[in-house]
Amino acid sequence: MPYQQSIDHCLKEHGGYGVSRTRIDALLATLALAVSALANGKDKAAAPLLALPSMTSDLAAIEALAAQIRRRFKTVVIAGFGGSGLSGRTLLGLSPFPQPAFHFLENIDPETFDPLLERLDLPSTCFIVVSKSGSTAETLAQFYILHEQVAEKLGHQAAAERFTVITLPGDNPLRQSAEKHGMTLLDHAPDIGGRFSVLTPVGLLPAAIAGLDIRALRAGAQEVVDTLRGAPADCPPAIGAALQYAFIEAGTPMTVMLPYSERLACFAAWFRQCWAESLGKEGRGSTPLRAMGATDQHSQLQLYLDGPRDKLFTLITLSRAGSGQRIPVPEREDLAYLRGKTMGDVLAAEQRATLETLVHNRCPVRLFALDKLEEKQLGALLMHVMLEIILTAGLLGVNAFDQPAVEDGKRRAREYLIKNDL
Repeated sequence: MPYQQSIDHCLKEHGGYGVSRTRIDALLATLALAVSALANGKDKAAAPLLALPSMTSDLAAIEALAAQIRRRFKTVVIAGFGGSGLSGRTLLGLSPFPQPAFHFLENIDPETFDPLLERLDLPSTCFIVVSKSGSTAETLAQFYILHEQVAEKLGHQAAAERFTVITLPGDNPLRQSAEKHGMTLLDHAPDIGGRFSVLTPVGLLPAAIAGLDIRALRAGAQEVVDTLRGAPADCPPAIGAALQYAFIEAGTPMTVMLPYSERLACFAAWFRQCWAESLGKEGRGSTPLRAMGATDQHSQLQLYLDGPRDKLFTLITLSRAGSGQRIPVPEREDLAYLRGKTMGDVLAAEQRATLETLVHNRCPVRLFALDKLEEKQLGALLMHVMLEIILTAGLLGVNAFDQPAVEDGKRRAREYLIKNDL
């Protein structure tokens, strides 16, 4: 496996502050049917998602379009909300300073949107607009403004060449405009929701433009899907789901994702959205929190260690010792502990110290350990989280794939705009 998961520090039998191994085993037995249904394609809602990792028929077209964009443009602007934008940002975490440069428009605040538009060199910029439904008001607002500006300054043909639209097949406002203006169109997978679309063209096109290996991303995800064919006790996402549910039923209302790699910062944000929108229903679920090591040792750790015991922690650690620049330490005795060390040595010590400090203070900690972080490892982590969410939803008795409460807010916003009640 591209990662190793350990829940020992969450189990009472191992001296952890948390739940019993007996309860985890009972929940894994409960999950046996659900795991089998996922493995055999009988869970119709999840089947399209689980078929993605083994699919290769769509990759050549994505790679060809990405190569064309990479040759022609210096800047890529991606407009999309929720998973439509966060999918690409999460994968680009592997390449923190990609060429071409990327900007993600994930809000409609004119105080940031307008200055960005003014700064863009439009002849060297292309735009990727993502909306599954093709009717998301925020994305349409961005799209119509962007297209008008580019068409006015460069002409309609040049504007068409600079836009790629990803949306559902059929008649929707975004697709209608893209077809009318002759823009490049990619179909959004109809049976995969936006927050689960990271391994579709929504996430893979930006990743490929940045030069990432999208085939390795899917291959890593497939390794996790393959674990569904064994017993639940040998399936890491099933173990994770059992653990999460056991803490929820024991009254732990929060789950913290704490990676010790800055390249996983957007992964933690993606986890937060996917977890919250999939499981927060009918008064059930838990609140996902995003933290970053070592940054949040200086902002959140005091609360974690000395505040209420209401959180389950997931630490993601990476082999760091010996990596990075060697630290040129002044000749001071009080800094002797840094002498001869690299920056990676310091981070290795910090991630180990945080784990041990949390455990010492009776905080339950699940650990993901990585030897390295490349496309294969990230693809595996992404699929683990998506399967863990689907299985946790089954234990909670909620639908992982809808978001009824969100739709109410969208309806109200449209009504205010129609009535001009702003």
